[in-house]
This record gives sequence, structure tokens and C-alpha cells, in this order.
Amino acid sequence: MTAVRIDRWLWAARFFKTRTLAAKACDLGRIAFKGQPAKPAREVRPGDFLKVKNDSGEYHVEILQLSETRGPAAMAQTLYRETDASRELRQKVAEERKAMPHPETGKPSKRDRRELDRVRGRS
Repeated sequence: MTAVRIDRWLWAARFFKTRTLAAKACDLGRIAFKGQPAKPAREVRPGDFLKVKNDSGEYHVEILQLSETRGPAAMAQTLYRETDASRELRQKVAEERKAMPHPETGKPSKRDRRELDRVRGRS
């Protein structure tokens, strides 16, 4: 095997749960091949570089091996190598997300309601 469809490879490498989601990500422009949005039928080969955006973050990866079948996670991790810059950026974004204060949810207390009314200029 010398080339594989990009949606099939993304599914086999476990970037997406289904091939349909991988194809949809390609259609939405979340997969870049050589700086250009990739179509799902685009063929990839070992040595190609991809930029993949999914729920986990943005990955910059080099394809090391090809696979058309989805296997265990340990095998999927051998299909690609993530760049050091990409890994550091994802960790930085994760730390920033954890440091952000979480908005309070639920109904405000009577004291909070009075404070909100005072700030909004209501009597």
C-alpha cells in the first residue's frame, strides 16, 4: 500500500471516532495538507505533514505509516509523530483553560439579586 484516503487514515489514527466525522472535518476545512484544506478523498503517503483540528486541540503531525483499519490506540500512535511545537502549544492551551475561572451557575441568592439590581440601576 503506497497511499490511503485521508479520511480513512484519520479514522485509523484515532483522530476521529468515525470515518464520517473525519470526512466532515475535511469538508469543514479542519484538515490541512501542505497548507491547503484537504478533501476526504485526498491520498496521503508516509512523510506527509497534516494539520488536524478536532475537539482535543490542534495537531501538527507527520505521517509515518499507513493503515486503512482501525486498531488499538497503541498501534494508532505508531502511525504518526506530532511535532514538539504542536505538543507544547496544546499543553499551553490546556493550562490556560484550567486557569480560567468557571462562571457560577444556578439561581442567584437574594443578596446576589439585590447586588445585580443595584449595579443595573434598578430600584
